Amino acid sequence: MNWLSKLTPPGVSRMFDKRDTPENLWMKCPVSGEMVFHKDLEAALHVTPAGHHVRIGPDVRLRYTFDATWEEIALPEVAKDPLKFRDDKPYASRLAAARKKTGREDAMAIAVGRIQGIETTVLVQDFSFMGGSLGMAAGESFLKAAETAVERRTPLVVFTAAGGARMQEGCLSLMQMPRTTIGVEMLREAKLPYVVVLTDPTTGGVTASYAMLGDVHLAEPGALIGFAGQRVIEQTIREKLPEGFQRAEYLLEKGMVDRVVHRRDLPRVLGNVLRTLMKRPPASANVPAPAA
Repeated sequence: MNWLSKLTPPGVSRMFDKRDTPENLWMKCPVSGEMVFHKDLEAALHVTPAGHHVRIGPDVRLRYTFDATWEEIALPEVAKDPLKFRDDKPYASRLAAARKKTGREDAMAIAVGRIQGIETTVLVQDFSFMGGSLGMAAGESFLKAAETAVERRTPLVVFTAAGGARMQEGCLSLMQMPRTTIGVEMLREAKLPYVVVLTDPTTGGVTASYAMLGDVHLAEPGALIGFAGQRVIEQTIREKLPEGFQRAEYLLEKGMVDRVVHRRDLPRVLGNVLRTLMKRPPASANVPAPAA
């Protein structure tokens, strides 16, 4: 406290106190540098005027995807911190911090609802939960989503977003790659569609497993999709990679993605794809639009 603060009456000080304001009222678009007001961003489905698709969590994703209401499915329980892992802080502390930040048990969310009138099981990967990393809980959640789809005879749509496998679970996290493949095979044996929507970013072991095993692969514009990072690849092959390498549009050109779809169009495109794969008649004109 300086001498001026001591001389200023408390009532006057309170008049000029800095007011508490949220830090996320404005967002700077990484593409154009434009500042976007949060209400305008929400109204535009979290897409900036320059077309940058902002990363969104499960709650927002489900609201944008389903026609109206949906039923959220409880995630299966798994062993907590099976390896008692510790780096600069215990793994248990990292999990607790991620759960407090996101309000979720792990990086996955499962829900069942209607997309353009088609009852669908949806699995959403949350990048804000430890980078959407694939661990035991995420692997079990994928299997749970596949089992739910088979039990209810619905297609499965997965929105991927991950930085790879969760290193704090060691080989147990790597085991989830073949285990999720089993879930995909369950859907194929049941003759149910499996559609993947690749969002920013989808990398590492997720790309090497269930993210690239869909019947149809859609992607949001500009999404980073790949296995190893661009810098690692350049250092390995000692060559400069082309512009836009590992972005959705580049992968569409190379045939790894079937279609790049703007977020506002995803429900309609998903509905058309699911109707085609499920051999359902065209949607009626009175299908409600997803909630904004």
